[in-house]
Amino acid sequence: MDKIILTQLKSLLEKEKAELENNLENFAKKNDGEWQASYPNIAPGENLEDQVNEVEEYENILPVERALEKKLKDVILALEKMEIGTYGKCENCDKDIPIERLLAFPEARSCNNCKE
Repeated sequence: MDKIILTQLKSLLEKEKAELENNLENFAKKNDGEWQASYPNIAPGENLEDQVNEVEEYENILPVERALEKKLKDVILALEKMEIGTYGKCENCDKDIPIERLLAFPEARSCNNCKE
């Protein structure tokens, strides 16, 4: 792979990693390498309606946290693959992932044929 394109892709991945971590930090804390949304701290005697709203908000945040964390793991894996020299290879067939796909989706783990 061309070094200029590889540098461009690495920059995209590093930027994406920083953005994902920043988004996760807005509502979750990192604990042993995993992100966890904070469960509401419900005070004794707090209004029941407020308690319900806090729990509902937590339930709404969980899928967002999981999706962001999965994407972050994919980005980190792509950066690790760059370091060891296996970036841009399909995990299924070991063929090169097209540059166009990597530019659009730098954390891609499969080629166009295998993604389906």
